[in-house]
Amino acid sequence: MSNANKCPVMHGGNTLNENSVTRWWPKTLQLDILHQHDTKTSPYGEDFNYRDELSKLDIAALKNDMLNLVTDSQEWWPADWGSYSGLFIRMAWHSAGSYRLADGRGGAGSGNIRFAPLNSWPDNANLDKARRLLWPLKQKYGNKVSWADLIILAGNAAYEVAGLKTFGFSFGREDIWHPEKDVYWGTENEWLTDERYKEEDDRSSLENPLAAVVMGLIYVNPEGVDGKPDPSLTAKDVRETFKRMAMDDEETAALTAGGHTIGKCHGVGDPEALGDAPEGADVEQMGFGWHNPHKSGKGRHTLTGGPEGAWTKDPTKWDGGYFEMLLDHEWEVTKSPAGAYQWKPVDIKEENMPVDVEDPSIPTMPMMTDADMAMKVDPIYREYMEKFRHDHEYFSKVFARAWFKLTHRDMGPKSNYFGPDVPEEDLIWQDPIPVGNKSYDIDSAKRMIEQSGLSINEMVTTAWDSARTYRGSDKRGGANGARIRLAPQKDWEGNEPQRLAKVLNVLEEIANNVGASIADMIVLAGNLGVEQAAKNAGFDVQVPFSSGRGDATSEMTDEESFEPMEPIHDGYRNWLKKDYAVSAEELMLDHTQLLGLTAPEMTTLIGGMRVIGTNHHNTSHGVFTDNVGALTTDFFVNLTDMKFEWKPAGNGLFNIVERKSGEQKYTATRVDLIFGSNSILRAYAEVYAQDDNKEKFVHDFVAAWTKVMNADRFDIN
Repeated sequence: MSNANKCPVMHGGNTLNENSVTRWWPKTLQLDILHQHDTKTSPYGEDFNYRDELSKLDIAALKNDMLNLVTDSQEWWPADWGSYSGLFIRMAWHSAGSYRLADGRGGAGSGNIRFAPLNSWPDNANLDKARRLLWPLKQKYGNKVSWADLIILAGNAAYEVAGLKTFGFSFGREDIWHPEKDVYWGTENEWLTDERYKEEDDRSSLENPLAAVVMGLIYVNPEGVDGKPDPSLTAKDVRETFKRMAMDDEETAALTAGGHTIGKCHGVGDPEALGDAPEGADVEQMGFGWHNPHKSGKGRHTLTGGPEGAWTKDPTKWDGGYFEMLLDHEWEVTKSPAGAYQWKPVDIKEENMPVDVEDPSIPTMPMMTDADMAMKVDPIYREYMEKFRHDHEYFSKVFARAWFKLTHRDMGPKSNYFGPDVPEEDLIWQDPIPVGNKSYDIDSAKRMIEQSGLSINEMVTTAWDSARTYRGSDKRGGANGARIRLAPQKDWEGNEPQRLAKVLNVLEEIANNVGASIADMIVLAGNLGVEQAAKNAGFDVQVPFSSGRGDATSEMTDEESFEPMEPIHDGYRNWLKKDYAVSAEELMLDHTQLLGLTAPEMTTLIGGMRVIGTNHHNTSHGVFTDNVGALTTDFFVNLTDMKFEWKPAGNGLFNIVERKSGEQKYTATRVDLIFGSNSILRAYAEVYAQDDNKEKFVHDFVAAWTKVMNADRFDIN
């Protein structure tokens, strides 16, 4: 569809494995994405607390062991030039580099590179060996350090051994224990192909939420766009890809140069000879993939299947060799032994060449990828290359900060950071939020809100809109910080700017009167609205409230990085900006997973918000009640009542009609009716439609509501 490239969620999310028992019903909505990190997959159990384990870690000893490991070459997988710097940097980079800004998924924050598909991506060939090299340290330090932290620490150590002064490091990434098989990486069914551009000539038409240009690559094709060398065209891919990772041109140039200052590419033979990736390899391969039958299969015979050669004369040293090699030579297109396009210098002296990884007496030809040549050809990137070349200290600082951003981007706010090397500086991409005041009279604030004249609808919808931006993928968004009152969020269509401004004006005055943050008042008002709706249904409940949220300022807010987070749909408020290639119910699942909610919690919230009357612009779709504003089970009762039948009305809407009289009673959307048509969701809906579960529903709604309101409260969760 024409809008497919603008839809920032999974496409084909209900595509079934052809071996699935439900393969006969390909249109069935699959809920697996909501349960991909079920606690039953963890070997540690529900009581495990990684933060507590970190407090027991001897960080100095681990760092020392890691630094020593970088140059401790192992016979089973020998280090190039006696240093694993290049290999460990590539491992950390590719672990972090799958992050994309559109939905916050990917990245290094969960150790997901240990599992398919990332552990078997063609671009990650032989990183299985890098991870196995870390095993002795993981075995030694055990529960006190996660794989996710260990992988990034290895990259940092590699740069330090090479001579870079890094910007900092934080522990705190908690491992997952199951593949994230429902994350959308593209529709392609073959590796190293692409079907993700609306218009091939427009590289910015890359389908959202993707950042990589080809299935199975982390960034861009090193051989050039569509495998054809053209540095000026490749520069467009580089710029778009890194932009989607929240990197500007200077950061992109620094990362490219700094990443290629260390290590080499391995394309010494025919990639067709390589064995299966880890997920497809036979058991005797010991969990390894890409078995290489060429001679020793390691050392100078290592093969990953692409370009071959180092970028600099001294590939284990942090120096300015990349700029000298790139800028001081003319380059021509050639091919590696693996058959990949790459660039070689037209003329170079042997003393300026890198040497063989095993024998320093043998000079080898350096190379550049098409992405490297883009740094020379593109005028903006070229300007940074020249600047970095003439000021190595400046280059080192820019790179160190960009590397820190790359490897910490999905950890959320600094409150999630741990360790002695956490930088003191607050960085704007960390979405900093001041500590809020906890010592104010909450009861007094609540009374003021109650007397303010705000309706249940206004209080609940404003709180929801503020909190719904939270993404568990990269721990961004949420109600803390009250960024809903700042650009760009205050102007988002989904936030109904006119209604939002009215509510904020009221709550800001109350916040000033009681000495509280606006963020706290937004949530407190939403809680009050839920309590009033429950009371209207005959139940007295108190919604739990935790004070202490802070208010961010415009200076603390990177507006550009928040723009991709603008909602284009919200199943909870029955709103769809326009039609997309993905169904409304799949969009709802995607949002639900980012919020960290389960299918039962989703069901509870949808049903409750419909009867409370929180639809976008107060539409009546799915409001299956005559008592709007009361937290009743009417949505579920009428959804499951067989006295009604559902009739399509066009434009994704349905009429709910009484069978006997033919009278139209309600209208609904696909999102509403999926809870009565999908077998799993109907099972949940039937629970709340039962006569004996009215009180249970209220308490379940309050629990799910509180979970969303506190999703970004890392200080209490």
